[in-house]
Amino acid sequence: MLKRKHRTQRGFTLIELAMAAAISSIMILGVGVLLVDSQRGWIRMYNRIYSDVVTDSYVARKTFDAVVRNASRENLLLDEYGSWLEVYYYADANSTVVDRYARFYAANGQLSIEHGSLAHREILTTSIICGNVQGCVFKAAGRSAQMILTLDNGSQTANVVSSAVMHNK
Repeated sequence: MLKRKHRTQRGFTLIELAMAAAISSIMILGVGVLLVDSQRGWIRMYNRIYSDVVTDSYVARKTFDAVVRNASRENLLLDEYGSWLEVYYYADANSTVVDRYARFYAANGQLSIEHGSLAHREILTTSIICGNVQGCVFKAAGRSAQMILTLDNGSQTANVVSSAVMHNK
């Protein structure tokens, strides 16, 4: 009688392959969802940080602070409704007479600054500081000035409050 040798075949069964493919697909799908969600979050945060409202608020705050801090303590004009603010400064650092002015005002959705000469009361330059202005109010107390600015681009709103003290004599 001949002995039969029973050899086991090597390899995976169809069920084992199907299970491995299903588990791998679920893992790949999970990683893909995680990556897509992370990308969306990053884009949302990037847009929030570098949107025009954020950059406009930064520029408005820095410009207001720099101009008011360099202004003379002698005088400050403020509209009764707080719609504009005017400060005075020296054209030259060695000058003893205040001879220039800077006026902040908001109009047509923009915050602007007007520089001029006090002697002939003429406008020398007008610059737009920022856009997306929804509202702007100026206040003053003693030697300090405050700007309350609301910026809105339709998708993001920012409220900026900036205060500065006039330092020059």
